[in-house]
Amino acid sequence: MAAETKERLGTFKLKRILLVEDNANDAELTMEALAEHNLANEVDIVRDGAEALDYLQQKGKYAGSEAGNLAVILLDLKLPKVDGLEVLSVIKADEKLRCIPVVVLTSSREEKDVVESYRLGVNAYVVKPVNFNEFITAVKEIGAFWAIVNEPPPVQHRGGIR
Repeated sequence: MAAETKERLGTFKLKRILLVEDNANDAELTMEALAEHNLANEVDIVRDGAEALDYLQQKGKYAGSEAGNLAVILLDLKLPKVDGLEVLSVIKADEKLRCIPVVVLTSSREEKDVVESYRLGVNAYVVKPVNFNEFITAVKEIGAFWAIVNEPPPVQHRGGIR
């Protein structure tokens, strides 16, 4: 990691990454890819859409938690309980959550999913590569951009989410 990046990281608390992924293998691969890039961000994993909403809205087992301070949400679309498009819809309709960048990371190449994701306000739509090395590379690049390079709005301009 470049000295300038290390210095920049030392001046503030790193933002977390929320991974919303029901497939254990994909979640593990994503975590490995982020670790390979030496991202120091903490990654919280939730396994379905209902749990993602509880996490983001600090309800249920996440009540009173410090779930905020997110750099990015990596969101699968094909989720149990509440699908990813519904989660995205809730995030972008909520004044406290809408400024958090959301990257759809999915196996779906269906045009309707891409169009609907962008209509709802997704920041990026990435189709999971089938090839292992391509998947690792894609996740590393996503993580590096959103966790290090991207400059989100200050907390006071994000509707109060920490």
